[in-house]
Amino acid sequence: MENTLKPSQLKRSFDIDTLGIKDTENLDHLTGIIGQERAVKALQFGLHIKGIGYNTYVAGSPGIGKMTSVKSYIEKLAREKEVPNDWCYVNNFADSYNPNAIHLPAGKGNELKQDMEHFIDHIRGQLPKSFESDEYSARKEEILKELSKKKENISTEIHNLATRQGFSIQPSPFGILIVPVKDGKTLKENEFQQLPESEQEDYQKRKESLQEDIKKAMKEMRKLENHSQKKIRELDQNVALNVVGGTIEDLIEKYKAFPKIVSYLKNVQKDILDNLDAFKMNSDQKNQNVKNPQLKQQQEMMEELAFRKYRVNVVVDNSQQKGAPVIVEYNPTYNNLIGRIEKEMQMGVLTTDFTIIRAGSILRANGGFLVLPVEDVLRNLYSYDGIKRTLRSGKIYIEEMSERLGFMTVKTLRPEAIEVDLKVVLVGSPLIYYLLQAYDEDFKELFKVKADFDTSMDINEINIRDFMSFISTYCHREELKHLDSAAIVRFLEHAVRVAGDQNKLSIKFGLLSDVIREADFYAQQDDATLIKEEHIQKALDEKIYRANLIQTKIQEMIERDTLLIDTKDQKVGQVNGLTVIDLGDYHFGKPTRITATVSPGQEGIMDIEREVKLGGPIHSKGVLILSGYLTKKYQNNRPLSLSAKLVFEQSYQGVEGDSASSAELYALLSALSNIPLRQEIAVTGSVNQNGEIQAIGGVNEKIEGFFDICNAKGLTGNQGVIIPNSNRKNLMLQERVITAVEQEKFHIWGINTIDEGINILTQVPAGEREADGTYPQDSVNERVSVCLQNFESVMQKLANIRKTE
Repeated sequence: MENTLKPSQLKRSFDIDTLGIKDTENLDHLTGIIGQERAVKALQFGLHIKGIGYNTYVAGSPGIGKMTSVKSYIEKLAREKEVPNDWCYVNNFADSYNPNAIHLPAGKGNELKQDMEHFIDHIRGQLPKSFESDEYSARKEEILKELSKKKENISTEIHNLATRQGFSIQPSPFGILIVPVKDGKTLKENEFQQLPESEQEDYQKRKESLQEDIKKAMKEMRKLENHSQKKIRELDQNVALNVVGGTIEDLIEKYKAFPKIVSYLKNVQKDILDNLDAFKMNSDQKNQNVKNPQLKQQQEMMEELAFRKYRVNVVVDNSQQKGAPVIVEYNPTYNNLIGRIEKEMQMGVLTTDFTIIRAGSILRANGGFLVLPVEDVLRNLYSYDGIKRTLRSGKIYIEEMSERLGFMTVKTLRPEAIEVDLKVVLVGSPLIYYLLQAYDEDFKELFKVKADFDTSMDINEINIRDFMSFISTYCHREELKHLDSAAIVRFLEHAVRVAGDQNKLSIKFGLLSDVIREADFYAQQDDATLIKEEHIQKALDEKIYRANLIQTKIQEMIERDTLLIDTKDQKVGQVNGLTVIDLGDYHFGKPTRITATVSPGQEGIMDIEREVKLGGPIHSKGVLILSGYLTKKYQNNRPLSLSAKLVFEQSYQGVEGDSASSAELYALLSALSNIPLRQEIAVTGSVNQNGEIQAIGGVNEKIEGFFDICNAKGLTGNQGVIIPNSNRKNLMLQERVITAVEQEKFHIWGINTIDEGINILTQVPAGEREADGTYPQDSVNERVSVCLQNFESVMQKLANIRKTE
């Protein structure tokens, strides 16, 4: 029969001699992304172009190695770029709640941090010694003696003045008391009250005058004290400058090219000079009076915290970076992306400062590239929002997550924003890309480049060579055994089957690499030096065996006639359709009996699956197309006088897809023509209103599923499967089916029209339409046409009877 496919058409084969290699061990390693020319061009464009919003979304199916490929490609590109700056946070001495950000060339950040550590250690050790020196003590003592002498002179003058005025000055807890004196004797209150009133008034006037003089004297003494304190401060600062100034000047000279650092160093010096008391005593002196170990530990901790403000927090250190950074963040929480302000417990209280600000992935990738799995980004609260805000503003604001949510009620740090310049690459499915395009206005402005990753590539000499290089590279990287030539051929055939096209190789490297690893396991068990064809085959077979329990149970039920499937004889209105059951990690073909009954009526074609809400919209569409086919082909566009019912027998779950529409039509044509269909043949294929057979999916699984049932029940030599001719390029059948076809125990037919299929199923000519619109006598189409005309006559008679009644 001319529609029968030859064994050579059922599979794409590769010639070992044409490959020209013995194994994969000495092949060139893969250096780029293979089979993704479109995606690579998009990546090149998106990663090189300058401008706001030219970030990239990498779209592709799971398991094709998008993340690994993109990471490798970007790392190669990044090595050619300059190393970006380090970033540090330092104390803002004007407002400690707003730390300042400073950037330096790569490696200089840690250098500044070490310089400041050494500086702090230096002044903590040297300043106390300077204040303990004899010279310092002598100069300070001189100032204090001078002050004491002047205060003593003023005090003497006040006492002399009081004596001349008839008073005695006595100190008390409430201040200076002015006591009247008469005849060399101090008067008590009652004695003073006994004096004549005129004398009391005289004493009072002299007392008021004396009080004014005392105030002036006290004011003078305060001036002297302030002046002395100022001189002591100047002395302290001069002593401190002798220790601090030289080191600070050296640092300023070292970092003179960085104005922000120079300003920072000057502020450090000023703050030290303003807070010298913290440096005057060494740790032993501070703790000598503290005998409680816990209190001593607390005091040491507080002392250490006091010096933190002079430290440098290097949040981004690029000293070890070769080229631009490439950060792949697999856990893109808000804090991991934006950064965090950590807390620590101090004496039972949570506190924070600029030294425990931590950078996120965005800041670490600054000047380079950030690669993110988009699904994880969208799954984490505010992560996507934080990325967009950073890309829009060109700055990163490290802030508390609780503050972002509006829950923060206590004062916290607000670090200075840092300017960022990086390329963000989101990696995910096409569906998420289209959803973001449709529902997020910012997305199309911020991610203007799309890199589409394909799932397959053309079979040609270059791609086959690159594919084998992938095998070699993977085996080297994972330290697996290499494949010999026969194993390569079998692996290539498997890649074609995964691609579902005889002219394509699958590049779902995640799935393919699993096969190599599992084949290596079986090669190790056999103590083989190389992975052989049988190891590849065993890996594939065992993978199926681990997953096909349900398939085995269904086949067992069919063999025992629990599920009714005929593989021989002929029946009217009954045909074997083919479906695919998808279990996620495994899918297989399952034959299903489809039956049709017809009678005169006006209901048209009723899909029982749809009526009971088991049929999906695509399946229902396929059934409705049948009405259009019958009307056009047999009724000359007159309404059908037909009541037909179609059903998938023993189907207890939803039915979706239109791949069984041709089978349903065959069952319907058989019922209308009363011509039996061959039950030894299964059918798959979609049909349109013109009777053309259209391609379907899962053709290999469907053929193999029916073959396994026929093989279990016994091959007769007449069994087979009818498929759309357009699916021939998708055939990559397993060897057991091809062997049966070669031995003519099983057959596969490729057809283009319903007429070709009905001819095979009934072994009766379908019949071509004549010029007068009729069909040849005893042809299938003629008998269908006569049946429909008879139905129309019956319905007209019934209509006439109802009118007369």
